[in-house]
Amino acid sequence: MTQAFRTFGVIGGGAWGTAIAHMLCRDGQDVTLWCLEAEVADAINSAHENSVFLPGIALKPALRATTSLADLYNLDALFAVAPAQHTRSTLAALKGHIAPGTPVVLCSKGIELSSGKFMTQVLADALPEASPAVMSGPSFAIDVAKGLPTAVTLAVEDESIGSELIQAISTPTFRPYLASDLLGAEIGGAVKNVLAIACGIALGKGLGRSAHAALIARGSAEMTRLALALGADRETMSGLSGLGDLVLTCSSETSRNMSCGLALGRGESLDSIMGARNEVTEGVATAPVLRRLAIEHGVDMPICDAVAAVIEGEISVDDAITTLLMRPNKSESVLA
Repeated sequence: MTQAFRTFGVIGGGAWGTAIAHMLCRDGQDVTLWCLEAEVADAINSAHENSVFLPGIALKPALRATTSLADLYNLDALFAVAPAQHTRSTLAALKGHIAPGTPVVLCSKGIELSSGKFMTQVLADALPEASPAVMSGPSFAIDVAKGLPTAVTLAVEDESIGSELIQAISTPTFRPYLASDLLGAEIGGAVKNVLAIACGIALGKGLGRSAHAALIARGSAEMTRLALALGADRETMSGLSGLGDLVLTCSSETSRNMSCGLALGRGESLDSIMGARNEVTEGVATAPVLRRLAIEHGVDMPICDAVAAVIEGEISVDDAITTLLMRPNKSESVLA
């Protein structure tokens, strides 16, 4: 068994990173949250609130925020919650400053646009000495911060490390379930964001709840086809980090990705939608690279392809809907 985890670092002071750090704060555990913005770190340390990204939540006074990555050196475990497109640079800054085998729990849900790599592959490049883990599942930051019941997948290569981590981070209302399929957990977390944009577009266009449900079901089939093609486990796609996260993200207007789709469906431009936001909408960056990945592996993902085409300005929302509705009827098999 590994040593007990007592010191934690969280990379990323957005809503999700702040919620994780808040949840980790308990007797016998020290938590340091790295924030990009000095004003966010100052507010957390002085007022015990992240008024920019998680307003209205009284954070535990023991939580310490910083703008220096050096404050995360040599901690027992790290949670990487920076946006997927910035994960490489933040991890690289820690190279040489963590002990070999230190768990780095990847919490960002996306694919690196420049390389087409998942976050575990980015971690292997930037911090090869780390022990990788993926935490994913149906978990809104506000729910975790409020202590509402939440269950997630914690996929870890080393089962003994995973067991120790679960003991250190679980609470009566935050329930991590141990798994070993890191890639499957990553695929679920990345693809569901793109599918949530599609679901938002459908509802924004007034296509109704029947169409919305169909998109979730057929989107789940797309996700599973990609997972199997890349060597992940089918069971992961029906678990918390697959179906669970898909249902949550595609069914709530508080989801950044679904709300983006809603606005697109109502006729707003992508530039205006993104310009009005202070947090990253991961599905927007993920859709184009996901389409390339599907083509490379010969995986048919028509819903995700249509979202990518809309995001990249190749077709209109109306044309994307028409394209999907004109597809030939097929077997409902997940591989169809």
